[in-house]
Amino acid sequence: MATGKQTPRQKMINLMYLVFIAMMALNIDAEIIRSFYDSTKALNETRFLTEKKNEKIFEKTLEAKAQQVPDTYATPWEQYKVLKSKVDVLVKSAEEIKDNLKKQSEFHEKDKAGKEIDVSENFAALNNNEATMSYFFKDGDENTLTKGSTDLKAKMDDVRNYIVATFGKNSQLKDLVDRANASIVAEYPQGKSPNGKTWFQNKFYHQSLIAAISNLGIIQNDARNVQSDALALLLQEKVDASIKFNNYEAIVSAPTDIQSGKKAEAVIMLGTYSNSNKISISGVSRQENGKGYIPLNTSGLGEHKINGTITLTDATGKSQPYPYTHTYNVIAGPQEVKLEKGLLLSADKMNVMYRGLENPVSGSILGADNSKLSLSAPGATVRSTGPGKWIVSPSSGNTVKLTLSGKNPSGQNVSQVFEYRIKNVPPPQGQMRGQNVLSMPATSVPNQSVQAAIPDFDFPVSFTVNQFMVKIPGRAALLIKGSSLDDAAGLVKNLRSGDVVYIFDIKATATGLGNQQIKNISPIVININ
Repeated sequence: MATGKQTPRQKMINLMYLVFIAMMALNIDAEIIRSFYDSTKALNETRFLTEKKNEKIFEKTLEAKAQQVPDTYATPWEQYKVLKSKVDVLVKSAEEIKDNLKKQSEFHEKDKAGKEIDVSENFAALNNNEATMSYFFKDGDENTLTKGSTDLKAKMDDVRNYIVATFGKNSQLKDLVDRANASIVAEYPQGKSPNGKTWFQNKFYHQSLIAAISNLGIIQNDARNVQSDALALLLQEKVDASIKFNNYEAIVSAPTDIQSGKKAEAVIMLGTYSNSNKISISGVSRQENGKGYIPLNTSGLGEHKINGTITLTDATGKSQPYPYTHTYNVIAGPQEVKLEKGLLLSADKMNVMYRGLENPVSGSILGADNSKLSLSAPGATVRSTGPGKWIVSPSSGNTVKLTLSGKNPSGQNVSQVFEYRIKNVPPPQGQMRGQNVLSMPATSVPNQSVQAAIPDFDFPVSFTVNQFMVKIPGRAALLIKGSSLDDAAGLVKNLRSGDVVYIFDIKATATGLGNQQIKNISPIVININ
């Protein structure tokens, strides 16, 4: 501006210039407050979505598993319920503090008609720091905290200390403990303050109302995200046991009839085959690659038995025994076969048949022409594929009785009934990298593809994914055609550590299931790290 003696006109111009600068500064502050307030609302919406996800998906899943498999999931469910109650107390306390600060600052979100009030009308309240100073610092002294501050810190410590005490010794839950130690804190580690100030001084001293409620919202979000992490990890920790060993059964694979003097052995395994060192088998001569081997006694004709126990040590260190037993018959060799009347029948796919599928079956009569054999099965379709070979497709019921008929070496007509269990084809599972719960950076998500599979299923079944839905916190679910997540790049680019991508409503076509309808494909959960 001009110096020296000024004309009245010049003085007026200078005054208007000062007013203009003041108005610009006020407008900038108002826009900053508006942006801060919008971010705070988005933070709250994200927390609400996390709470709904916890309640509607993960909590119900863990509770159901605790009821279905109590030995594995009852303890994690009880631990989670305690954690949830402590997080609820912390989140509620922070919300009450926000309400108190808003009231003391005369902040009003809605008018009497219920309409949301614009930020500009609440500018003075949102920019006011008196309520924040009064609530957190006694008599405005930054070195003296009020009871409200110490209560908030105690509730944060309670959540963090419970997580460390309950899960700290479990290496599979290390990420959960680390996140709690990093985010649920109300004081800096020794020498870690960014400016020499305490945590409360940096978060609330001389901070406006909008800054205070934003920082309280961050505390609430961090607590809910840690709760969500606990749910996902408690489920993920047991996922192998849940998928592969949710129904246990001792399996003995061995011939039921053996010629005298011929070498034979039985193979013993637990349920779905596994080579885990958590499985031990007694009653066997050796154990290799998860299987137990027994050399069978074939020196004497007649019935023989083998037995023992398969012991599984689960993730908690608890041992569960599964006894097994098997009976086999030693029959005469070729020189005496004309005197024998025994028939042999074995299912090529273990001891069950799957409804609606083509189950291969083999049958024989020792010393007889297998091309003359016949097989019938009421309630099932039977198709011959060669001498002593058939395809059986059962439909209704829980069992199917197969009748094998033919002539023995003496020319006599013989027949025998064999009963097999009928099972439904297991429901397919949504997978990514062969898993349905996994962790990865947000940048890796668009590079993935969605698959479907039936884990540990012996039949050649494959799936082609046609479409699926993708859901992230704070955004509407996105429908994607095909199997690639490339189209979700824009949706996931702003995700941060702790967020969850939920892939559901997976649609696919199957090859190898005949005319069967594909059951609901289970969802995929991606934890962002």
